[in-house]
Amino acid sequence: MTPALTDRTALTRFRARARRAPALFLHEDVAGEIEERLKEVNRTFTAPAVVTPFPEVWRNILPGARIVADDETLALEPGAHDLVIHALALHWANDPVGQIIQSRRALQPDGLFIAALFGGQSLHELRAVLAQAESDLRGTLSPRVLPMGEIRDLGALLQRAGLALPVADSFSRRVLYRDLRHLVSDLRAMGESNALAQRQRAPIPRAVLARAEALYRDIFADAQGRLPATVETLFLTGWAPADTQQQPLRPGSATARLADALGAKETPLGPDIGASGD
Repeated sequence: MTPALTDRTALTRFRARARRAPALFLHEDVAGEIEERLKEVNRTFTAPAVVTPFPEVWRNILPGARIVADDETLALEPGAHDLVIHALALHWANDPVGQIIQSRRALQPDGLFIAALFGGQSLHELRAVLAQAESDLRGTLSPRVLPMGEIRDLGALLQRAGLALPVADSFSRRVLYRDLRHLVSDLRAMGESNALAQRQRAPIPRAVLARAEALYRDIFADAQGRLPATVETLFLTGWAPADTQQQPLRPGSATARLADALGAKETPLGPDIGASGD
């Protein structure tokens, strides 16, 4: 049995703590981006569902949507929805493929699935300086920042889950902080504290934090001395299969030549093209 990546009990506790004084600007950014993407789809969605740990972000975006917690088993009924949004929670899933499959089963034919999650370039600065500081002072490395997936790997999950017309894309933004303490405070306030199952339970020693901040400033600080934190957001989009969707043509079934369409002269390949040389 594969060990769990995420300590779900700790993650729930960290999210509850975040709700006391939330800083959900990244969730709000993603909600706004998805709202714009939905406007570009020539469809009216009447039975949406949103998988999210922070329902308040979505109340004005999709006021009638079913809100679902990102539990290991999603509270979604098969075929009940024409839109399922998995909003900034999939990176904490112990079984991301299973989450997408459950979302796919909840879709009606030709229903739309959209997932937004943090990508592998997120917090690369913090990851690097914490690893270096701990190595310098303690001679060891501890899992301090969640490992996040790369777009080339996560895009393939859509096809594995049986979704049609899969698309994966991303964008990155930099958030600037005056010091490391404010960066860590924002992570806590959006429920993104370290909930790795194999994490060190003891707080990070002050000496390690001080060394990490010094490295952060030396390596990454901008001209004003601010510390940048990169946030990469991945978007995964796919549709539940339906007979009405566009289908790729069978290889060799084309009825027109590309050269004719381009108005170009076609030069046939010689018989020796592709043969191995001496």
